[in-house]
Amino acid sequence: MNLIPMADNVLLKSYNAEETTKSGIILSTANKEKSSISEVVAVGTGTPDVKMVVKPGDKVIVSKYTGTELKFDNGEYTIVKQSDILAIVME
Repeated sequence: MNLIPMADNVLLKSYNAEETTKSGIILSTANKEKSSISEVVAVGTGTPDVKMVVKPGDKVIVSKYTGTELKFDNGEYTIVKQSDILAIVME
């Protein structure tokens, strides 16, 4: 089963936060925060007013408290409007 976003919605999957520091210190899982960098999994078709700019595979930055979180096929995803994406990460 696949999730296909409608209109100008974007399906994102968050990166897991680092569990150890560069010096090898193991971080507690109780204090983990949601990563602000996510990967675009799927993109809607847009609307007459909104042309979709992001594409699957892009890494993007979104606000911590934006979108609708859901669990699907043993994964955690967020659906946001394209306008909620703050930046595309260029490597």
